[in-house]
Amino acid sequence: MIVIPALDLKEGRCVRLSQGRMDQESVYSENPVEMARHWELNGAERLHVVDLNGAVIGKPFHRSLIEEITKAINIPVEVGGGIRDLETIENYLSSGVRWVILGTAAFQNRRLIEEACRCFPERVILAIDAKGGKVAIRGWKDVTILEAIDLARQFEGMGLSAIIFTDVERDGMGTGLNWEETKSIARSTSIPVIASGGVSRVEEIEHLRDLEPDGVIGVIVGRALYTGKIDLKEAIQIAKNSAVRIETT
Repeated sequence: MIVIPALDLKEGRCVRLSQGRMDQESVYSENPVEMARHWELNGAERLHVVDLNGAVIGKPFHRSLIEEITKAINIPVEVGGGIRDLETIENYLSSGVRWVILGTAAFQNRRLIEEACRCFPERVILAIDAKGGKVAIRGWKDVTILEAIDLARQFEGMGLSAIIFTDVERDGMGTGLNWEETKSIARSTSIPVIASGGVSRVEEIEHLRDLEPDGVIGVIVGRALYTGKIDLKEAIQIAKNSAVRIETT
């Protein structure tokens, strides 16, 4: 299992939001490129980048900054936020991004997902963001009536690289990962799952290892890395070494 640092971009800065609310941000760096380098130097094997402004307006806002980030580091980058058409997908992938993340597009335009997977197999990730088990779209502003598990099942066998499952109500809150919902999503599909939302302690990463047989291949960590609650090097060691055990206080 891999630990993936999150790099969320808002108006050119590296921030973290609380429950996806654009008006509740914590700024952690004015230089996202240097922050990306920092995570790489500390052992990150992959970087999760989200264009928050793009997610809201429905088109890329930080495209040039994201290209600068991908050129500055040697680890692969996955990018989401504001990706709504095949041209944008192709532009990102041709500029050095390894995976594109589609969320709202999956709910509103299934054909786009199908075409993207056909043209770029294993380079498309489906983001399933949920509130109370229901799919949330448009930068988490709108909650649909569709169950997250049902959406995951719809894309079985399509050639997705992975599903990122995020509990929006826990994201950025440090209240802990939604273990049960993550497990349900992983067991409902053969698509690899990356857990996200609320991870606050290294013990949770150790716990997630139990879901590897169900298809959980990684975990995205954001605020806890920036505040120092989780040390990236330690988290990576725990994720990779089942023999490592955490002493609780």
